Amino acid sequence: MDYNKIRKFCRVFRIFIGLALIATGVITGIYWFYLGVIPLIAGIANFCPLCIISKKCDMPNNSED
Repeated sequence: MDYNKIRKFCRVFRIFIGLALIATGVITGIYWFYLGVIPLIAGIANFCPLCIISKKCDMPNNSED
């Protein structure tokens, strides 16, 4: 399994979700959607706070290859 592809997809997915939530907040005027900043920053920084908390999405480092 190519973990780099999964990480790239997750990063793009977090950025897209963040932008979608922020856009929804701007359109509807509901301030809760501005929490989309969290996945947006996580996607830009390539950092997932949920992975650290849950420890379920740790992917092995293939540095031996």
